[in-house]
This record gives sequence, C-alpha cells and structure tokens, in this order.
Amino acid sequence: MSSLAEDQILEGAREVIRREGAATAGIAEQLDGSFLSAVSLLLGCQGKVVVAGSGTSGTVARRMAHLLSVCGTPAVFLHPMDALHGSLGAVSETDVVIAISKGGGSAELNDFARGAQERGARVLSLTSRADSALGLLADVSVQIAPAGHADPGGVIAMGSTLAVSAWGDALAVTLMRLSGYSWSQVLSAHPAGSVGQITDAPEELAPLDASALNGRE
Repeated sequence: MSSLAEDQILEGAREVIRREGAATAGIAEQLDGSFLSAVSLLLGCQGKVVVAGSGTSGTVARRMAHLLSVCGTPAVFLHPMDALHGSLGAVSETDVVIAISKGGGSAELNDFARGAQERGARVLSLTSRADSALGLLADVSVQIAPAGHADPGGVIAMGSTLAVSAWGDALAVTLMRLSGYSWSQVLSAHPAGSVGQITDAPEELAPLDASALNGRE
C-alpha cells in the first residue's frame, strides 16, 4: 500500500472522530432549562428510573441506566417491546421513564411511553426533534440535536448517540452532586473489578444546591 493511500485511510478515520467529537462537545452549549427540568424530575423520583430505547438508542439507554445507578440514582433498562409483551407491569406510578429516540417516531417506544403514563409514571423524552410524537407526549421533553454531520449519511446513529450519552453522563453526575451521594457509597455498590480494590476514596464532588430547582418541571 502506498504512503498516500495509507494517509488517506488514516485521515478519513480521523475525520470521523473529529466530527463525532465536535457533535458531542456542542451539546454543552445546548443545555438549558429543559436540562434543569429533567434534573428536577429525576431528583424528585420516589421510585426507580426506567430507561428505554430501541436499536442503537437501546444500547445508549442501557449504558445510561447503569451509570445513573452507579452515581446513586436507581435505574434499570427496559426494552420497549418487552414492555409491550408484559414487562410494562414493572412500571409504577412512582417511576420516571427516560425514553430515548433520535427521531422520536419509534412506534414501540411511543406505545410504551403512553402505557407508562397510563400507569401513572412520568416520561422524560430525549430526541433530536421536540415536535416529534415522543417529544409531544412526554411530561418533560429534551431536544438533543448535534450540529454538523454527526451521523454518516444522516442515517447511521454514531455521533448523535455519543451526544446523548454525554448528556446522560452530565445528568448522572449532576444528580450525584445534588443528592450528596458519596464515593464511599459508589465503592460499596461496586465491590468487584479494579474499582472494588480502591481503598482510598477520591475527594468528594463539590455539592450543588437543589433549592435552585424549586418550581421546575
């Protein structure tokens, strides 16, 4: 392989990473009152957080549920189609459902979200279109719309899912700081692996004042 051909391959790969990095970083500037409303909704949740999505969004949902739990917000992943086949019974009126869909038009996810609302749960939607079916039915709707060409061809959900993941990470850490969930609690719930071998907890995260959220939602 010629040096020129090798350079073209490497540059093409670097460009993918640059686009995805820019798409993810740009989400920081999109955080607004809807993020605060989402934080308020989850901070006030008396039950569990149920995170749902289909396809690539389902993979992001599973990751988000895990990291919310790690950071002190009890959360589980539920596939929307499984929910429509009976697992909807796991959702109660004290729960909050986070429904993730890039376009907001996934029929099984929207049916699940409506079913969860009928059972008394609140729904938080994460979508790139606030005017989508999912965005309109949600109790709290957050629009996450990466700029530029985040997804190849506008079809393959790559950069857009990284952006949603980053938004979810910001949510998890913010809730951890607001609730005062400590590193000792994190380590207690994570006894396996290299994390489980940590004996000296990190310095606690700077606390945040939850009173700033009064009147949100």
